[in-house]
Amino acid sequence: MYIGRMFRPPSEGYSVIIQVTIGCAHNTCQFCSMYKEKNFAIRSWEEIKGQIDYFAQIEPNAKRVFLADGDALVLSTETLIKITSYLKTVFPRLERISSYSTPLDLIGKREGDLIAIRNSGISLLYLGLESGSEAVLNQMKKGVTPAQMIEAAKKAKAAGFDLSVTIISGLGGQEQSEHHARETAKVLNQMQPNYLGLLTLLLDEETPINKWVQNGDFKLLTPIEAVQETYWLLEDLNLDNCMFRSNHASNYLALAGNLPQDKSALMAELRNILENPETLSRTYYRRL
Repeated sequence: MYIGRMFRPPSEGYSVIIQVTIGCAHNTCQFCSMYKEKNFAIRSWEEIKGQIDYFAQIEPNAKRVFLADGDALVLSTETLIKITSYLKTVFPRLERISSYSTPLDLIGKREGDLIAIRNSGISLLYLGLESGSEAVLNQMKKGVTPAQMIEAAKKAKAAGFDLSVTIISGLGGQEQSEHHARETAKVLNQMQPNYLGLLTLLLDEETPINKWVQNGDFKLLTPIEAVQETYWLLEDLNLDNCMFRSNHASNYLALAGNLPQDKSALMAELRNILENPETLSRTYYRRL
C-alpha cells in the first residue's frame, strides 16, 4: 500500500499517513537521503481512496491526517479537494490535515486555488527552508532562491495556512556558519512562520555532502560552533507569535520556546554555554 520508506515530520507521529505522491519531484538536495529509492509519481485516485478506506477501518477515530510524500501540493486543486472531502466523510473526528509543500508547488498555485485548498480542510503546511543563504542553497542544489522561499511562504500565509518551517544548523559548514545563520534569520523574518524547527545537519553515507566531508571539502560544525550558530540566528530573528523548537534527535542542545516572548531567555541559555563550554557535555540532548 505505502511504497518505499516513509518520511513525515516528527509532529505527525500519531497521524494517519496517506501517500498521495511517491517520492520528491526535485530530489537533488545534496544533504538529503530521503526518497532516493523512488521515482516520483502521483498516485491514482483509486490508490489514494484504497489507503483512506483501509485506515478508516483500523483508525476510525483518527484526528489527524498527513498527506505524503514530499509533493502533495503538486496535485491539482480539484484532486486535493476530492481527497479532503472524502477524508472528512470517513473520519468524523478529523481535526487537521497537513502536508509537506515545496516552494515551487506553492508559487505555482493561483491565490484562489490555495484559498480553496485551505478551505477544503488542509490547514498546516511544512516547508523546508534549510537556509536563507543563496550561496548555501545553490551549493546544496535546493533548486530555489531565498526570494522564492519568501514568496511561497507569503502565499501560504495569505491563503490562511499555518506554516511550519524547517532550517538546518551547520548546512553552511564552518566556512559559512555566521553567514548561513544571519541570512536565514533575514529570510525567516519575512516568512513569519507559525512554527520553526531547527535541526542539525546529520550525514548519510549516500549523500554528496558526506563525500565532501570525507574529502575535506566541507567541515562540520563542532558542538560549541553549533551553539554559536544558533545564537547568531536567534540574535537576528524578529518573529511574531512563532513556536520555536530545537529539540530534534539531531540537536546537541534541546531548546524550546515561543518567539518573541522567550527570545531573551533562549539567548541567555546559549550565552551561558558559550561562556562555559564545558557545560555543553552535560546538556547534550539525544544526538544521533
